[in-house]
Amino acid sequence: MPSVTHRTAPTRFAEADGVRYAYRRLGSGGEVPLVLLQHFTGNLDNWDPALVDALAADREVILVDYPGVSSSTGTPARTVATMAHQMIAFTTALGLDRVDVLGFSIGGFVAQDMALIRPRLIRRLVLAGTGPKGAPGMHGWREDIETHARAEAPTGEDLLYIFFAHTETSQAKGVEFLGRFMERTEDRDVPSSLESRDAQYDAVLEWGIPDHSALQRLTGIQCPTLVIQGDDDLMIPTRGSHLMAGLIPDARIRIYPDAAHAFLFQYPAEVAKDVNEFLG
Repeated sequence: MPSVTHRTAPTRFAEADGVRYAYRRLGSGGEVPLVLLQHFTGNLDNWDPALVDALAADREVILVDYPGVSSSTGTPARTVATMAHQMIAFTTALGLDRVDVLGFSIGGFVAQDMALIRPRLIRRLVLAGTGPKGAPGMHGWREDIETHARAEAPTGEDLLYIFFAHTETSQAKGVEFLGRFMERTEDRDVPSSLESRDAQYDAVLEWGIPDHSALQRLTGIQCPTLVIQGDDDLMIPTRGSHLMAGLIPDARIRIYPDAAHAFLFQYPAEVAKDVNEFLG
């Protein structure tokens, strides 16, 4: 394992377009760095340390907060397109002209737009627990999921409900994840604000407005793509992954059993192995 881990990597800052981006870098190797784009309201410490450290064993990994989220300054974006331009600006601020990107959930929305807006920037793309713009079932979340996801002070119970399948085995893996992601006790990222929560949900809703023609955008993604998801995602329908894998010209798909939205936190070792093999 790398000497610097998810638990010990220092929080750094990069300036671009008046925004001070909070980020962390760890690991080494790989042809290009792997940038991880976080889920709805997530910050640097909402990643599973087991997943991040396993990815960083083979390559350099970069975590980042979107503008206006947690330790990054600026105004939170209300559209995915704006978030994509912000993440492109962040890579420019770090002097990166070629990256791999793993986008989880809303981060996968952003990653798709990045691949379309700057096709030469992204070498390989991983779309995790996400879905295509305008697809059926993407226009917001069902009521129980929205209630837990938009809680003013989210609890471990909220995360278990929305992230893990409602089975004994998946929920038990979720409890293990809750223990891991609280391991870091020093220099933890600050919680995201209600303002960023509401802005990001606006972005989720705008992305999901039914629009069959928007699916054709996927045919413009030029880079090799790995689509991964749990078999019973309660936030973003798993069938959307099959749509993406069918429409992106150079795509492959892997669905993980007995898993929901946070399958990559339920199976961190397996997902890291699959991702590293794909990127390698």
